[in-house]
Amino acid sequence: MSWLGLVSWLLGLLALVLAVPVCVFALEIAAACLPRRRSAGASMRPPVALLVPAHNEALGIAATLRNLRSQMRPGDRLLVVADNCSDDTADRARAEGAEVVERQHATERGKGFALAFGIETLRRSPPPVVVIVDADCELEAGALDALAAACDRTGAPIQAKYLMTHEGDVGLNGRVAEFAWRVKNWVRPRGAGRLGWPCQLTGSGMAFPWALIESAPLANGSIVEDMQLGLVLARSGHAPRFCEAATVSSHFPTSATAIATQRTRWEHGHLGMLTEHAWPMMRQALRRADWRLLGLALDLAVPPLALLVMLVGALGGVALLCGWIGAGAVAVWGAGALLGVVAAAVLVAWALWGRAVLSPWDLLRAPWYALSKLAIYLRFWSRRQKDWVRTDRQ
Repeated sequence: MSWLGLVSWLLGLLALVLAVPVCVFALEIAAACLPRRRSAGASMRPPVALLVPAHNEALGIAATLRNLRSQMRPGDRLLVVADNCSDDTADRARAEGAEVVERQHATERGKGFALAFGIETLRRSPPPVVVIVDADCELEAGALDALAAACDRTGAPIQAKYLMTHEGDVGLNGRVAEFAWRVKNWVRPRGAGRLGWPCQLTGSGMAFPWALIESAPLANGSIVEDMQLGLVLARSGHAPRFCEAATVSSHFPTSATAIATQRTRWEHGHLGMLTEHAWPMMRQALRRADWRLLGLALDLAVPPLALLVMLVGALGGVALLCGWIGAGAVAVWGAGALLGVVAAAVLVAWALWGRAVLSPWDLLRAPWYALSKLAIYLRFWSRRQKDWVRTDRQ
């Protein structure tokens, strides 16, 4: 085989590999356009325990707890785990009427350890349903009832629609990040649900039956502990489901340092879960003929949107160059098709769910945002972040 033939073969293979996440991404966007299925009402629901892990959240914990208490019913509990705090988070939580337990540990730090401590506290009087909300989040009206009712009805973990917004005027990168968050946490889970697939756990607004959460492997220092928990539960036959009727919201950090820290943790954690779990989940799903688990594995195989755009764009550029010198003609057409599919899917997602966030001019400039994250992706292979670091929200 000549070197031109070898180049053509390699480019074709790369195009075939990238076709999987591109097609899954486009399929989820297309399915999200389908009408919503009728769901049962949320008026009847069991008592719940609201579990709030908090590490140095004194500045915002009162507002979060007031929001949660406004949706509670008689028989509900509100438990705050003040985890390794060096401020007065615990005192402020007690002042808002919450039950508070405090935890200190020199080495075991992170949300997973705080959740495990909270579950041990609840074990003395276990509730039917546990709802986990981060200390910087708020539930929209009716969200708690919708989450608890869906969890009770299905017996499965339930993930709310978790959205993040920016406070004040932000630049292009901030607006594109907000749009990408909507695609990942709203549009794609909505589409997955229309396809009959499970969803990933995205961090806040999660409801669990007590029988599942009491034995779940929570105590770990993973930087994406929620995503990892969802995958573990799915592989054991208890895949999470998406509840679009329940919305939980939060704000992106404002300082450049905090934004960089948060993005690195999310991107490296996402890529770590993808590289470690996607293929084993696919094999397990195929062995069991479990098509719902296969759907979740395929969803996990889709890299972050910025990285997906960069990979397809890079393949297109290399294929075009090779086509110019007489190699990879088929790959040129394949890369062009992939670029077209990604662009069409992003355009549909923007038209239906993103116009309030991005202007048409912003959308045209969005590839610059993708390039700005190149350093984060390169560090995944050289200096991957593995330790949990709290995002500074001040």
